[in-house]
Amino acid sequence: MTIRKILGAIALSVGFLGMTPAHANDYPTKAVNIVVPFSPGGATDILARLLAERLHDKLGQPFVVENKPGAGTMIASNYVKNATPDGHTILLAASSLGIAPSIYARVDYDPVEDFEPISQVASVVHILGVHPSVPVDDIHELIDYLKENPDKVSYGSVGVGTSTHLEAELFKQMAEVEMFEVPYKGSAPALNDLMAGRIQLMFDAWASTGPFYKDGKVKVLAVTTEEPSPSVPGMPSISEAVPGFAAMPWLGFVAPAGTPKEAIDTLYQTLQEIIQEEEVQERFQSLGLDVIGNTPDEFAEFIKQDIETWGNVARTANIRIE
Repeated sequence: MTIRKILGAIALSVGFLGMTPAHANDYPTKAVNIVVPFSPGGATDILARLLAERLHDKLGQPFVVENKPGAGTMIASNYVKNATPDGHTILLAASSLGIAPSIYARVDYDPVEDFEPISQVASVVHILGVHPSVPVDDIHELIDYLKENPDKVSYGSVGVGTSTHLEAELFKQMAEVEMFEVPYKGSAPALNDLMAGRIQLMFDAWASTGPFYKDGKVKVLAVTTEEPSPSVPGMPSISEAVPGFAAMPWLGFVAPAGTPKEAIDTLYQTLQEIIQEEEVQERFQSLGLDVIGNTPDEFAEFIKQDIETWGNVARTANIRIE
């Protein structure tokens, strides 16, 4: 068992000891809005609706999913930042909450000061895939190939400043290799070009790439998580060849700064109960998500570290969107 999982289990046990059957306060007193920074139908939206249903069952008030996509998730983030801090508006935030200030010239929120972390519920399993014609079978061979062919390999990203772009740049920096970016407006067109051989490499979500890997249209070499992922059994992690490499896009709940601790604690404790359910864990895995479930304090520290990591990558790669 990893240190992170041990800490999570301890935190869960402590949380249960401090709970009463009624969750020890009157929160929530009305419907709770879960703001999702993406359009309906994607993995994040599906996850939000799954958790909303279970939160309603356990806490007795409606949890209503409200989709507010756009501006690199900043529309949703700003909306929640400015919401009444009473626990009845929360954000299912993505990694972009912390990445945006390092990428965009103007961001109207501070990811640390303007939000109260509740819990990182999941990490999105990403993989490194290559076209079958690339003559490599593992990350070690890929690194050697890239060093021998510094001008021949292009990689697709889902757009400048996205997690798929930053992951590739982090890989370039840590593995000391060269390849050039081809940005796309979404995963589907990038995957189409990867399968057609117009680009040779791509970092992407396992949920998107997995079906093409199973059909032999994409060769998947590794996951980007620090350790092998239970969602992709038997797949090694990039860190086996590049020590210290870890890129884990995340999904987690935050509330506006100033939200009462009682509301934060109730949400955290209830989410811990929900994500321990076998049916919920199976659904997470089907969406290409690894269950995390850290405490508010652990999540706050994780966000700070994530901001530092991707800020350094963005500055080194000179990634900036005006």
